[in-house]
Amino acid sequence: MVSEHSDATGGDTTAMALKILVAGGFGVGKTTLVGAVSEIRPLRTEELLSEVGQSVDDTDGVDRKTTTTVAMDFGRITIRSGLSLYLFGTPGQDRFWFLWDELSQGALGAVVLADTRRLEDCFPAVDYFEHRRIPFVVAVNCFVNARTYGAHEVSRALDLDRGTPVVLCDARDRDSGKEVLIRLVEYAGRMHTARLLDTVGG
Repeated sequence: MVSEHSDATGGDTTAMALKILVAGGFGVGKTTLVGAVSEIRPLRTEELLSEVGQSVDDTDGVDRKTTTTVAMDFGRITIRSGLSLYLFGTPGQDRFWFLWDELSQGALGAVVLADTRRLEDCFPAVDYFEHRRIPFVVAVNCFVNARTYGAHEVSRALDLDRGTPVVLCDARDRDSGKEVLIRLVEYAGRMHTARLLDTVGG
């Protein structure tokens, strides 16, 4: 989406706002990442985990997690003058997946957060974006006491399409999160340009 406004000299400047999804399994750090990088107070739709949800929410490995996102998280970050990202954190559990199609409309791309202790949890998100041809990067959230794997090892374990970026990050750290988003914008830009050229060439 693009919006125009006047600057202090009365001239028109063009500001661009891009929609980015932050996805991944339950408890992987989506809400944490959005909160860490957002320059506005993030909108959160977290609710306490209930006893009823224990039968469907796999908390193995994230035993201390007490809340879950039931709709989305929303935040905003300015990458540079004239370029802002609107971040939409998706809910991680299968029962909220009906929201994904709505959230993905108009998205430039997505960040798929991964936890190497529960790597299989991000398979559904990877499949979702691959099948819809939405550019994404895999960001490995480096939890304390979790075994460290290289980007190539993670890429091979997830059977990613060739060229899909894998980056290591700390979802709690603003600079780390910003680097992930910059990497995504650069990659998505290249992908969209290549597809446009293919269309013109065809």
